[in-house]
Amino acid sequence: MGAVTLGLTLTLGAPLPAAAAPLANGLPAPADLAAGIQPHRAIYAMSLLSARNSSKVSDVRGRMMFEWADACDGWTTEQRFQLRFVYSEGDEMAMNTNYTTWEAKDGSRYRFNVRKVINGEVDDDVRGEANLPANGGSGTAHFTKPEPQEIDLPAGAMFPTAHTLAILDHARRGERFFSRVIFDGADAEGATEVSTVIGQPGPAKGAAKDTLLRDATTWPVRMAFFPSHSESAQPDYEMSLRLLQNGIAESMQIDYGDFTVNAILEKIEALPRSGC
Repeated sequence: MGAVTLGLTLTLGAPLPAAAAPLANGLPAPADLAAGIQPHRAIYAMSLLSARNSSKVSDVRGRMMFEWADACDGWTTEQRFQLRFVYSEGDEMAMNTNYTTWEAKDGSRYRFNVRKVINGEVDDDVRGEANLPANGGSGTAHFTKPEPQEIDLPAGAMFPTAHTLAILDHARRGERFFSRVIFDGADAEGATEVSTVIGQPGPAKGAAKDTLLRDATTWPVRMAFFPSHSESAQPDYEMSLRLLQNGIAESMQIDYGDFTVNAILEKIEALPRSGC
């Protein structure tokens, strides 16, 4: 299935700090923007949105749970996927993924743990930690699984939380285009270049369903993901979503080229803000 690693690639769902964290240019994020972020637990229903005639995937069904909690000195996130893929030849594949992270609130340190099980057998087990200097210089990532190794992270790289905060900061300032190199620890391939396009703001479409969605500005966001080691002009995959100012993703679509998966917010629950 190649790049089809749902749950490992949806790093936009990473949380935002409730206190200002530095962006890639070294400037602090606006405190009022960060203070408006809502820690939460969300359940998304996932299904096949479309498929090309050449696609081997004929159906996708399942759920994603995303949780973002305050750990005082950092933020913890957890994404759990339970998905079933059906192929045109009639074969099926059950994939369960658990992706947990911790990221320092100043964006300097990051820990990650990924475990993917396919048809009851462990397919991926990735663990490690990474560091980025406060001055925006190059950093390092240390993997302890699947095997010990160390890779360099380029100057200006960001971890997922800081990247999400940067998206909202650009959106609020009306800046439609920007690119960043992101390291999420989803695999041992290294960092990914993410090009982002932000559309015009509007109200949340599901505002009537839950108080967490009411009175919240939302932006349509489109991101293209390019592996840093690739010279291809085509992204590995693209993701579109509706991102609320409080950090909640109302919906998302993940386009892998020959098929697209849809994720719709089904249930949302507020988690406590920091009492530290």
